[in-house]
Amino acid sequence: MDSLIDAEPVERPRVLAIVVAGFVGFLAGQILGSLFELVGVSLAHYPGGLSALSNAASPPWWANALGLLGLWVGFGAAIFYAYNFGNLNSLPSQWRVKPTDVFYVALGVACQFLVDLLYLPFHLRHLNRPIHHLFGSVVGASFVLLIVMTMFLAPIMEEWLFRGVLFRALSEGSRSGSRASLVFAVLFSAALFALAHGEPLQFAGLFLLGIVLATLVWRTKRLVPSILTHISFNGVAIAALISQRSGH
Repeated sequence: MDSLIDAEPVERPRVLAIVVAGFVGFLAGQILGSLFELVGVSLAHYPGGLSALSNAASPPWWANALGLLGLWVGFGAAIFYAYNFGNLNSLPSQWRVKPTDVFYVALGVACQFLVDLLYLPFHLRHLNRPIHHLFGSVVGASFVLLIVMTMFLAPIMEEWLFRGVLFRALSEGSRSGSRASLVFAVLFSAALFALAHGEPLQFAGLFLLGIVLATLVWRTKRLVPSILTHISFNGVAIAALISQRSGH
């Protein structure tokens, strides 16, 4: 009885502070990415400088790589804050891999085809512009590096921040613990995830994907399922790009 009386109440995540930290980390990552690109422009003697680079239809591979690295540093800072100052504890088994996780690879492929199917009646042009902008005419080792960064590293960092931190802070920080608060956490984190990509045409598809990924984390209490789903989702788009190139 005494142990129950003396036990300290479990502190809930500091939701507002964590959301603000995520926003600040995202902005800081964008700024840091621009600074990294500025260094790259200087070292590569890029014609026209940073302004020309920002307006380039097909930036060099190193610019995209440096931009992603800067963004992930900002993500990492937000994650560090949440775990160390935001009262958010990591999931005990969030990095545990199970043999049955191969299902989530198939789920990611299915999600990509479903999103493509939903967009099909609208005949939207430039829907694939972001991936073409990212890869441009890059070939060889640089192309492989960008594949590793966008297909594997990006899903890990994005799932860690948007689902492992923001979704969990929103869902676990509610005092009511009601179904409505969980639904809000799923929808709000999915909206943040879609907005962060800065692609209006892709917002709806990314929002739907965000709902699926948050639901996976809620149901499995792990990050691996959402990461694998995200990886295979991106992988379909990259495979389509490779197929287009090989057909030319």
